Amino acid sequence: MDKKNLIMRKFLFFSIAVLLAITVKAQQQPNRGYIVKVGEMAPNITLHLTDGKTVQLKDLRGKVVVLQFTASWCSVCRKEMPHLEKEIWEPNKNKNFLLIAVDRDEPLATVKKFKKDMHMTYPFALDPGADLFGKFANKQAGVTRNVVIDPSGHIAFLTRLYNRSEFLAMKSKIQELLAK
Repeated sequence: MDKKNLIMRKFLFFSIAVLLAITVKAQQQPNRGYIVKVGEMAPNITLHLTDGKTVQLKDLRGKVVVLQFTASWCSVCRKEMPHLEKEIWEPNKNKNFLLIAVDRDEPLATVKKFKKDMHMTYPFALDPGADLFGKFANKQAGVTRNVVIDPSGHIAFLTRLYNRSEFLAMKSKIQELLAK
């Protein structure tokens, strides 16, 4: 093996180790504003979708569900959403899976425009007063957050902000849950 390939391999190994360490550290931080924990039963909330439909989280048992807490004013949310659309929603939407954006405390017209402007096809729900958000995280805590819920209704994974390695770990967890 030549010196250039050896240096490249060392760099790649080091990069992967750093990304793994960041992901583990992020998952080990005390609560990152969450009031729920992985392994707990997800609170049963009622989601009022922007298309006028209403769904209770407990009625989605049997599916892998991701709640993406978001808002139109959140730049990090806007950065993450295309990845959610292309890497999570598109490949899994015809499986036993549902991704719902839960928009924090914005009126229906704003949320519909946000969804359209971002070219998102997954469902959006309203969260007046951030009351749904408050069932999962401290209301003073920020978005973007993803809550992955397994088919039995238990929280399987939590994210905070958009971190590529954490996103990939979430994606892997979703695939693992869908494979069961």
